[in-house]
Amino acid sequence: MSKKLSPFKNETYRDFSQPKERKAMERALAEARQKLNQRYPLIIDGERIFTDESIVSHNPARPQEVVGRFSKGTVNHAQQALDSASAAFEKWKNVSANKRVEIVMKAASIARKRRYEINAWMVLEVGKNYLEADADTAEAIDFLEYYARQMHRLAGEQPVVKNKGEDGYMEYLPLGVGVVVPPWNFPFAILVGMASAAIVSGNTVVVKPSSDSPMMGWLFADIMEQAGLPKGVLNFFTAPGGEVGDHLVKSPITRFVSFTGSKEVGLHVNHLAATPQPGQKWIKRVVAEMGGKDGIVVAKDADLDEAADGIVAAAFGFQGQKCSACSRAIVERPIYNKLLAKIVEKTNALEIGDPSDNKKVGPVVSQRAQKKILEYIEVGKKEGRLVAGGSTLDGGYYIKPTVIADIKPDARLAQEEIFGPVLAVIPVDNFDEALEVANNTEFGLTGAVYTKSRSKLDRAAKEFFVGNLYLNRKCTGALVGVHPFGGFNMSGTDSKAGGPDYLQLFLQAKVVAEKVSKKSGHKSKVKSKKSKRRDSGAGI
Repeated sequence: MSKKLSPFKNETYRDFSQPKERKAMERALAEARQKLNQRYPLIIDGERIFTDESIVSHNPARPQEVVGRFSKGTVNHAQQALDSASAAFEKWKNVSANKRVEIVMKAASIARKRRYEINAWMVLEVGKNYLEADADTAEAIDFLEYYARQMHRLAGEQPVVKNKGEDGYMEYLPLGVGVVVPPWNFPFAILVGMASAAIVSGNTVVVKPSSDSPMMGWLFADIMEQAGLPKGVLNFFTAPGGEVGDHLVKSPITRFVSFTGSKEVGLHVNHLAATPQPGQKWIKRVVAEMGGKDGIVVAKDADLDEAADGIVAAAFGFQGQKCSACSRAIVERPIYNKLLAKIVEKTNALEIGDPSDNKKVGPVVSQRAQKKILEYIEVGKKEGRLVAGGSTLDGGYYIKPTVIADIKPDARLAQEEIFGPVLAVIPVDNFDEALEVANNTEFGLTGAVYTKSRSKLDRAAKEFFVGNLYLNRKCTGALVGVHPFGGFNMSGTDSKAGGPDYLQLFLQAKVVAEKVSKKSGHKSKVKSKKSKRRDSGAGI
């Protein structure tokens, strides 16, 4: 039997108000800047492959600053990566769960030691401030630790009802080759969580990070290699979407796709995966998280200072570029003007600037994102009343945190995911209407309610249809294990990342039952196998 793992515990965030922590981040940033503009290869079956064309990663706070140049993969490279993962799976699926857990736990230890390095590259690549970056890295470590423990549980003896005259057991087997497509907004945490869940379950993967955050994928591939992961189990593949991405999803080799991103791309992935290809022997499994249009409801009896703090933090943390971000404040009319004034005051007080200097609000991730968000702000000016922000700053892809008041529930600003620092404030007549408005989008990811009324909190718990609901606190900041994360409707496929059932999305159950005849006197092979599995630690 393997050594028993200690209970799971979330990582503690660093306090960057402390001189020691701030200096550690500044040193890490200086070291990262010494390595800017380097070239990085694909990693396929452990081989480093450089290509003539590159995907160039820029610092959104200083667009002229090149974070790195990443080899641009082709369809042929995509096929090589799939073939590599397929060949590696034949060995990896038979590696004991003990060993897989050991490697993932070692990766968590390495990531912990390289924490400031990871943070620094995240600040430079996607524009997170120190705390947002550290929280992202901490969440990645949490995923590694949590999923290792979940595999420990699932690899043990599973409860099945005993049937007279039979010996039997159930075990979980890996699916096969997976394509992992993470987003840029939690560029390390979500990538690590998606990939490690598949790997610790015994699958092999092709990881295709976002073209806005390829460095994060490179760091994870390097950490897993350092942890002793065999070649071919994780193939690091940087390429644009379109034809190359479609090839990965459509391939008959691909058994599952793990995707986080926009609704439109997620639905496209789901459609491609649902169409069987020549030579395909399975129905592909898709695990998709596709965003939200999250609302915070504020009842007339709420603590308005707490509500305003929670709204501003949830709306403008990481520039509103979270699928859990508050993009709608739904407020009862008796307190509407008073709360709006508090929201505007707190929004205008936010410090904007280069996240390398640890400013509260940094740039949005790209010029493309900036353009789209500014277009939505123009729509919002026509649909409501601009009361804060709405303009840009020079030097990077900055947009001032923007608040648009008097938005109607069916307006575009209240219905469409913007993915930027734009808050729509919606007045409602009463709590009944507030819940109706909260539920009137096609999404169902996160939400929050501020009220001192126990009956209203209980109603919200029953009627507010989201996967993650928070009462008297902001709607962002889910913790692994504490708040398993994932939503309803067009927010995804109802998976719960960081929850006890997540790994089962990457596993399939096999049952073996043997009839036992007392007359023959033979010993049950099933019982012997169960005992052997336990004694060897093969199933932990």
